[in-house]
Amino acid sequence: MLQPKRTKYRKEHRGRMNGIRTKGSTLVFGDFGLKAVGPGWVTAREIEAARRAITGYVKRGGQVWVRLFPDKPVSARPAETRMGGGKGAVDHWVAVVHRGRMLYEMADVPEDLAREALRRAAHKLNIPTKIVSRSEEF
Repeated sequence: MLQPKRTKYRKEHRGRMNGIRTKGSTLVFGDFGLKAVGPGWVTAREIEAARRAITGYVKRGGQVWVRLFPDKPVSARPAETRMGGGKGAVDHWVAVVHRGRMLYEMADVPEDLAREALRRAAHKLNIPTKIVSRSEEF
C-alpha cells in the first residue's frame, strides 16, 4: 500500500477540507478522468482498491494515472483504552481530497470501457465523484 518513505513529523492535526481545489483539477495525462465532487479523506486502501478495479476491468489495457498520494498520517488509540496518555500511534495514511481534485486518469481505451472502469473505481471511494472526459472539459 502507498505511504511516504519518510516524513518530517510523525503525527499531524486533522486539518480543514473546505474550499475548491484549483491545482490538480484538470485532465493532464489521459482522455478520461475521475474527479472529486465533494471533500474527504481517501485512505491508501481505497486508492489501491480503485486502481485494481480500473486495471482489472480494462484487462491491463490502456494507461492509468493515479493523481493522489496518501501523505497524511491518521492516528488511533487501541480499543478499550482509558483517556490520557497522549496521542495514539499512526494507524493508517490518507490523502486529503478537496472538491474538484482529479483522482484518476485513463487513456488509450474506448470511451464506454473507460466510463465503466471509472464507475467501478468510484464505488470503492468514500467521496462523491464524477467522470469527466477531455471533450466535455473544453
